[in-house]
Amino acid sequence: MANYILRRLLLIVPTLIAIITINFFIVQIAPGGPVDQIIAEMSGIRGNMIMERISGQGAREVDDGGHAEEQDSGGGYRGARGLNPEEIEEIKRRFGFDKPLHIRYVEMLRDYALFDFGESLFRGRSVVGLIVDRMPVSISLGLWSTLIIYMISIPLGIKKAVRNGTRFDTWTSTAIILGNAIPTFLFAIVLIILFAGGTYLDWFPLRGLTSDNFAELSFFEKIVDYFHHLALPVLAMVIGGFATLTMLTKNAFLDEINKQYVITARAKGCTEKRILWRHVFRNAMLLIIAGFPAAFISMFFTGSLLIEVIFSLEGLGLLGFEATMQRDYPVMFGTLYIFTLLGLLLNLISDITYTVVDPRIDFESRRT
Repeated sequence: MANYILRRLLLIVPTLIAIITINFFIVQIAPGGPVDQIIAEMSGIRGNMIMERISGQGAREVDDGGHAEEQDSGGGYRGARGLNPEEIEEIKRRFGFDKPLHIRYVEMLRDYALFDFGESLFRGRSVVGLIVDRMPVSISLGLWSTLIIYMISIPLGIKKAVRNGTRFDTWTSTAIILGNAIPTFLFAIVLIILFAGGTYLDWFPLRGLTSDNFAELSFFEKIVDYFHHLALPVLAMVIGGFATLTMLTKNAFLDEINKQYVITARAKGCTEKRILWRHVFRNAMLLIIAGFPAAFISMFFTGSLLIEVIFSLEGLGLLGFEATMQRDYPVMFGTLYIFTLLGLLLNLISDITYTVVDPRIDFESRRT
């Protein structure tokens, strides 16, 4: 097992390089980079101009009234009208775009190898500092949502498999499908209207992860305040997350229950409880474990953007969205690097968990 873990850890390095490389060059060729953003802000014309190319005449800018003006020289950057070339070069130097593309790429790989992610172009703070500040929100939403989904879906899926075809199976399947059909953001809005002072009850706070006087509360009061703020956002995230895991668990157990070794165990006089938990559970749970890293990563990093916006929570989802809209490259690539690394490590942990659940699995005899 040690050799397998070592090979997987070594494989993380080229995987990270490949992902960062592909995204780096794709983003670089996309229009509207950070230099364009700052030039547009300085010129005061962001969102008011439409660029059109005139064959043989360069670029012209047409405002909303339909009046065309020739674009001043700005090194090919849109919105550079009114800025002299020296100012353009200073902006490029400040953002590091005065260097060739391949030099910037090599420097980024070197810095990331040392876990130096630089500073945000627009926030004046280090990327690591921004991520650390946003971590509590994303960890809270992702961790509790995933745990609640697993704690409910697995027992429910097992019970549905044991009682397959009964009235309980039919009604729970209907409820699960209905819950899965409701969009997360719509359910969040309904919760706000009903329970957060929207129209009816005012039981839960609408903003933030904690109250303003959180530091003054006792330890027990802090715990209550923390979960009081999390109740609605977590409920909104988990409502549609039961369907896939519940049905996966049910089908996995049904498949194992119908196998020959279960029939043999029954013939030997084993009780249904012993068969279920000593034999079927270990084999059926392999599929559930395999899906855990993907589910956790999805909930942790990508599944909370709309929830963060609706409940005014500043997490990693909102940070990544804002960085993409601003073309804040250090934040974009830094978060991508960290999230990818965590995902690869979680996949390795998932493989290790396989051997804990079922010692018969031997990764040493398999090629990576």
